[in-house]
Amino acid sequence: MATSELIEALQALAHERKIDEFYLIERLEQSLAKSYERILDLEWDARVTIDRQTGKIYVYELVPVGEPDEETGEYAEFEERDVTPADVSRIAAQNAKGVIASIVREAGRQSIYEEFAGRVGDLVTGTVLQGTPDFTIIKIRDGVEAELPHYDVKRSAGERNERPAGEHYRHNQRLKVLIIDVRDPSSDAPRARGEQARPPIVVSRTHPDLIRRLFEIEVPEIYDGMVEIKSIAREPGARSKVAVASREDNLDPVGACVGPKGSRVRMVVEELRNERVDVIQWNDDPAAYVANALSPAKVSHVSIDEDNHYATVVVPDDQLSLAIGKEGQNARLAARLTGWHIDIKSASFAGEPMASENILIDEDEPAEDETCAYVAEDGTRCRNHAREGSRYCGVHADLDES
Repeated sequence: MATSELIEALQALAHERKIDEFYLIERLEQSLAKSYERILDLEWDARVTIDRQTGKIYVYELVPVGEPDEETGEYAEFEERDVTPADVSRIAAQNAKGVIASIVREAGRQSIYEEFAGRVGDLVTGTVLQGTPDFTIIKIRDGVEAELPHYDVKRSAGERNERPAGEHYRHNQRLKVLIIDVRDPSSDAPRARGEQARPPIVVSRTHPDLIRRLFEIEVPEIYDGMVEIKSIAREPGARSKVAVASREDNLDPVGACVGPKGSRVRMVVEELRNERVDVIQWNDDPAAYVANALSPAKVSHVSIDEDNHYATVVVPDDQLSLAIGKEGQNARLAARLTGWHIDIKSASFAGEPMASENILIDEDEPAEDETCAYVAEDGTRCRNHAREGSRYCGVHADLDES
């Protein structure tokens, strides 16, 4: 390749890839200097300059002048001795290909980082390009790819699993994903395994904010700020709970999110591959909030211990399994959603607790109670049925006369 052709090729590449032309030439000069040191077997360091107009290449050996510094042993001055070989252009062309490829790759990653670093948390739609056992490559737009990792975190420490259990993707499938990380190519932080060969953008299908962004798309009231998502608890691929509150008195936040005949929440569920989504009413009263969070189970009483952040919930016997959920899922999600430790007891096991300022009584419960009215000193109520025509059971019948 002639020298003029080399500079023209560099200029065209810099323009196409939107890379600074002088930066590209400087990097090539640095790489060529190391190559010529080895090829010419120079005793001292080399310096290479490329004429910006003609593309002619000059190679100089930096011969030290004078004595070295007594403390550092380094020379302060150098004399440049021209050692340009006759076939300098051929050697330059051989090195240019690898150097330019490396520069273009680094510049491309830096450009993507600068564009997407401020978009962490954004929802984007991409197309599945290819999948591996450890991650799926998703095309966000022309020239920009993202990685959806689904590593076995037990075998690959430090890696991520951002794919819900049971989800599998096919080529050209369109997916909505959440940007959770953009790798900085200039960072000194520890790099992910094989990072240079992986896309710099990392996306997720398991992050709770994915649900937040999907609701923002489907529910105008959330996008406009009239309805606020207060909290999200999620077990990806299985079930999620979303607590919402209204900033306007006459607006039902749950109804707004569910939509007419469930149309709005159904769109979210479909995008999440039929993951169940419970929308519940947020409440600044912890007792009412905990009771709502255990939906669809009906709650009789909630006793709050604010010092220990502990909520004791009493439910009817036939609601106990519903409140706990399969393998404790409902109770676990409710605890994550509210931030309270929740202890669930059935009415027959715990006894009927006395009503107090810290107890929520379900308005759907009947006013009259057929259980014995006796209450022990510790506040536990007798679990026996009252005798007909009496407020007490046979054990405590003598209290009816007093």
